[in-house]
Amino acid sequence: MPKGSSSSNNEISGITKSAVLLISLGPEKSSKIFKHLKEEEIEQLTLEIANTRSVSPQLKEQILNEFYEVCLAQQYIAEGGIGYARDLLEKALGEEKAKDVIGRLTASLQVRPFEFIRKTDPGQLLNFIQDEHPQTIALILSYLPSSQASMIVSSLPLEKQADVAKRIAKMDRTSPDVIKEVERVLERKLASLVNQDYTIVGGVDAIVDILNNVDRGTERHIMENLEIDEPELADEIRKKMFVFEDILALDDRTIQRVLRDVQNDDLAIALKGANEEVQNTIFNNLSKRLSAMIREDMDFMGPVRMKDVEEAQQKIVNIIRKLEDTGEIVIARGGGDELIV
Repeated sequence: MPKGSSSSNNEISGITKSAVLLISLGPEKSSKIFKHLKEEEIEQLTLEIANTRSVSPQLKEQILNEFYEVCLAQQYIAEGGIGYARDLLEKALGEEKAKDVIGRLTASLQVRPFEFIRKTDPGQLLNFIQDEHPQTIALILSYLPSSQASMIVSSLPLEKQADVAKRIAKMDRTSPDVIKEVERVLERKLASLVNQDYTIVGGVDAIVDILNNVDRGTERHIMENLEIDEPELADEIRKKMFVFEDILALDDRTIQRVLRDVQNDDLAIALKGANEEVQNTIFNNLSKRLSAMIREDMDFMGPVRMKDVEEAQQKIVNIIRKLEDTGEIVIARGGGDELIV
């Protein structure tokens, strides 16, 4: 029997199914999929495709149908969770088929824990979790989109905000048993979704995303408390709150105000390691004479160390943060910082 053909679709390996799927989709669509795969996955699939001599129309149709069913299930899960997906699939495919599709999906795609609450209104979710232990709240928020998590952080009691933020930043690996226990507590009110794999969540980047979306007052309160309890962590978070490339999000008037406080030497070194878009934005907000002088300095200094570039860029970021703290500039952000005209 030729490789890739089988009397039972369930007997075919995942790599073979993937190869048949890519062959069926054609080179143009398959090449787009390859862009999202790891090198070793591309190598395995390339070898499998090369070794697949023929595919029967029946097998191709079976695998395409299976792929469609899994995609459909994934869409339903994203819309309303596992329970919602199961109900719709049972109506469309029957109970046994729906159970099989859901089983394959959760096993292969590893649906994220707490997926069922990602569609929940933040205000409603706050009522469910605000009295939980700060570590439990931190775990739940780590799995939510930063926009949803920031709204909840802003609404927590002041005494909990910094504690929860610290726990998110320090979170690393979470046991599936802990996740299941937290989900079990919420199951009575919402639904349950279990992931059997250890999952890396939280960390400094997670809390930075959240703090970038809360209102300035909430951010200031959290950072002031962290600076007392965890000064090194607070410094690490603050450095990531606004990176040099975020200058692109500032309006021209704000950029011009910032540049008034920047030393020319620091600006030349900072721009030496910046991308073309950032460079052009800065130069467009300088006078022609000063712009020409900075460009000349950049050409004259030759190669510079990345460490020096990062230090110069951080100096400019610190100026931006200082000007924001004093109210001289306003950085657009989520929460309660909308301007009143």
